[in-house]
Amino acid sequence: MNSTEPQPPEAETWARVHASEDFQRLRKRLRNFVFPMTALFLVWYLTYVLLADYAHDFMSIKVMGNINLGLILGLLQFVSTFVITGLYVRYANRKLDPIAESVRAEVEGGDKQ
Repeated sequence: MNSTEPQPPEAETWARVHASEDFQRLRKRLRNFVFPMTALFLVWYLTYVLLADYAHDFMSIKVMGNINLGLILGLLQFVSTFVITGLYVRYANRKLDPIAESVRAEVEGGDKQ
């Protein structure tokens, strides 16, 4: 093993960082985004599945040519996935990454003290 490679932090460092205000704030912000967005997506997905299974007449409404409402709602599942991903990336860049950098600096700098 090369001596210039960084060594993993000690258990005490992890415990100190885990208890830090920055880490707790990071976890809270992550949960504040992830849990509601996951619930929203699951409701959207399960609604689509239930409509497809129990509302055949509704889902087979023709919109244009052979394109029906079920096909459009199915494609919107993909669109919503990309939208949620984009929202998460933007949220992470603005709200999570600055705190994560602070926590990382604390972990990497903690062993030198």
